[in-house]
Amino acid sequence: MKAKKVFGYVATMVLVLSVIGVLVFKFYEYTAFKTIKTSTSSISNKINQQKPFSVLLLGVDTGSDGRIDRGLSDSMMVATLNPRTKQTLLYSVPRDSLAEIKTNHAKKDVQKINAAYEIGKAPVAKKTVSAFLGMPLDYSVTIDMGALKELVDFVGGVTVKTDIAVSFDGQTIPKGTHHLNGEKALAYTRMRYQDPRGDYGRQLRQQEVLMQIVHKLQSPQYMFRIPTLMNKLGSHISTDLTTQQIEKLISHYHQCTKHVVTKQLVGREAWINGSSYQVIDTVSLQSASDQLRKTLGLTSKKLHNTETKLNELNTDFFSNLNSTTYNTAGLDTTYYTDNTY
Repeated sequence: MKAKKVFGYVATMVLVLSVIGVLVFKFYEYTAFKTIKTSTSSISNKINQQKPFSVLLLGVDTGSDGRIDRGLSDSMMVATLNPRTKQTLLYSVPRDSLAEIKTNHAKKDVQKINAAYEIGKAPVAKKTVSAFLGMPLDYSVTIDMGALKELVDFVGGVTVKTDIAVSFDGQTIPKGTHHLNGEKALAYTRMRYQDPRGDYGRQLRQQEVLMQIVHKLQSPQYMFRIPTLMNKLGSHISTDLTTQQIEKLISHYHQCTKHVVTKQLVGREAWINGSSYQVIDTVSLQSASDQLRKTLGLTSKKLHNTETKLNELNTDFFSNLNSTTYNTAGLDTTYYTDNTY
């Protein structure tokens, strides 16, 4: 199955380096990190200086079903961790958000935000999301979807309550409350087309599973086995953090997981060149930017990017709730359709 024609694949980001790291800190075993693909040089000193920092969490559609290609980032979350307030803010970004992909091309490249990873992996995804939300992104963590099955099975499964029946990849979870193993949880968090809320409903299911894993991992029965888990997850994780920064993250930021707030950007469907996009209105973008910047100790800054400029050209789209036509005239841009990504 070709990556460009696959939709709905998801890897759940579990704040691996901040949530699981909390537990490794208590029973630290340095060798547990050797399987994770880390950076050899520091790209930011925020963690070294024990300052609030941000991280882009990317869930890519590889690591399961025998898929080994680069894939798209079917899940994107921005997390900010503040060691002073001991808080973590986690924002989900819709995969189909209309955004300018930050490449070195002279002409603006506007398409679905999840294409940024396929175009330039984590570095381009970081630049794209940073400009999209008007905030600095210090680090990135990429996790493929094979990690979810490992995590859920490690904690003995998760119990979910679904108000819709979920069928995906040969797995069926009927409406109601169910205890899921890793394989079923993977299907539960990957399905989106049967959900009337689309990708937003899928994001909520991801967060539901995420928070259960976080809660269960803090139980003593799992804490002693964390190094074994980290070795299993290592091949599914890559990051631009250094090994030394992971150590500092564990020792100085572990209390940030005691207060985790999850939010999601919500947009409106728009049709551009025959393809469906999610357009995030400027008020929502500004609100997310303000909240994320505040947790980093930064003042608010008015967004003035390609996305807000396009929104300014589309007052009729936002004033008419029945409209799905989004005008892109007036900006020197290139658009891609679902036939490409």
